[in-house]
Amino acid sequence: MSSGNKGTGADYLARKSDLARIRQDLPDFKTILVVEDEPLASNRMVATLRGMFGQELDVRHARTVSAAIDFLLKQLPDLILLDDYVGPHDTAVDSLPLIRHAKFTGPVIIVSGRMSRVRRTELLTKGADETINKDDLDSGSIAEAMLRLVASGRLKKG
Repeated sequence: MSSGNKGTGADYLARKSDLARIRQDLPDFKTILVVEDEPLASNRMVATLRGMFGQELDVRHARTVSAAIDFLLKQLPDLILLDDYVGPHDTAVDSLPLIRHAKFTGPVIIVSGRMSRVRRTELLTKGADETINKDDLDSGSIAEAMLRLVASGRLKKG
């Protein structure tokens, strides 16, 4: 048995405390777009984002890349969380150029259940700003990805 707090309630509380401190270093978001075709995964992301930033955060949801593009043509969010595989045919690699063509210049975080080092490298090379493994998706992993974006200059605080 390992000695340490990994995987315990104490570890969870420590991460939550860290998240409160980290939150001070993140921008104030007005709108975040979640592009996810699975209702359970989408609801999980929306609930996590609202838990992090408050119920007043405008979290929009698109079940298809086409619906996401339609939204982007009307309004540009501060950030996009994009599922790596939306529906049977759309992948993040194929969707990123469409999102950029719709004039979205902000950060895109890819959320994937099939994340590997090779896949992460491919996604970052093709224009993703950050990636999160779907199995690790929680407020801590989202905050950590956002902090990396702030540190790189891709996400501005303010």
